[in-house]
Amino acid sequence: MARSQELGERRIYHPASKAQYPQIYPILPIHHHPYLPLSPILTSPVWTTLITNTAYLPGLLTLHHSLVLSGSAYPLIALYTDTFPTEGHAALDARGIPKQRIPYLVPSMPRDYSNDPRFYDCWSKLAPFGLVGYERVVQLDSDMLVRLNMDELMTMELDSPEDGGKGNRVFAAGHACVCNPLGKGHYPKDWIPENCAFTTQHSDPLTAQTNGAPSTAGLSMPNGGLQVVNPSKATYDLISSQLAKEATSNYEFADQSLLGDLFHGRWVALPYIYNALKTLRWKGVHDAIWKDEEVKNVHYILSPKPWDETEEKKGKGDETHGWWHEVNDARKKDERSRGIDDGF
Repeated sequence: MARSQELGERRIYHPASKAQYPQIYPILPIHHHPYLPLSPILTSPVWTTLITNTAYLPGLLTLHHSLVLSGSAYPLIALYTDTFPTEGHAALDARGIPKQRIPYLVPSMPRDYSNDPRFYDCWSKLAPFGLVGYERVVQLDSDMLVRLNMDELMTMELDSPEDGGKGNRVFAAGHACVCNPLGKGHYPKDWIPENCAFTTQHSDPLTAQTNGAPSTAGLSMPNGGLQVVNPSKATYDLISSQLAKEATSNYEFADQSLLGDLFHGRWVALPYIYNALKTLRWKGVHDAIWKDEEVKNVHYILSPKPWDETEEKKGKGDETHGWWHEVNDARKKDERSRGIDDGF
């Protein structure tokens, strides 16, 4: 038996290694959490990303590769639900990406999201608040691309887990853009530029690179794509209790509506560069503050996703999609050199 098996170890590709050679991580004693399933865990700070199906798997794999290229010192953990299929697990295993099972979260009073089915899965993005085996979790959406190292998020000041969600720095996130630039008819009537937190920064674009507008600015809603969390049982209890209330039927944007309501004014607003919604760059939206060279993490909100574009349209519309394709092509080239060519 190999020594790594004797010690109960697993091999993963460490994001800090641009050579992507296997590193050994010991499997620590299983930590029992009252809400989340038993699973081997790492205690160090981690990036996590939710995956429920293979539709977002190309995004996850390229997100992982972009973290590698950024030189991050921390691993990315794929948080999967029972809906994630066998071929998806095989793809993660082939690339040495560690994974952890989480429950598929749903509120007791669900809302009809037929206009935006993506929100049905979004409740499960609240699970990192309960991953108490990790000292710090930075949850990323799988449709993101890291362009610059942002490891500083792992050490920024937040409330201690012992504060139990009662402090003024419960978590950190970027603001949601409430401009509704595509004019979606089912969006709330108050989703207009005048009510957007980013609009308040147009007069001072330099400061916008380093400081977010106050968490109470605009409609006071965080975007759920990036969340910096110190996991805590007490905080997760608050979230679980909120999921059981009738108020969830009024949450038009699922997890981010809940967080904005439950922790109103008590979260840290990050500058846009950490969750740079691609629409912010569009002319007349928030291009007044967007600077390509400052952006650390692009978020490909809405459809189509870069990986869903046809070969003819690949990167020819939104310039930021070209950035994604460049990293994705590099990822696939690297994988082929290691004998991985599974279509993802």
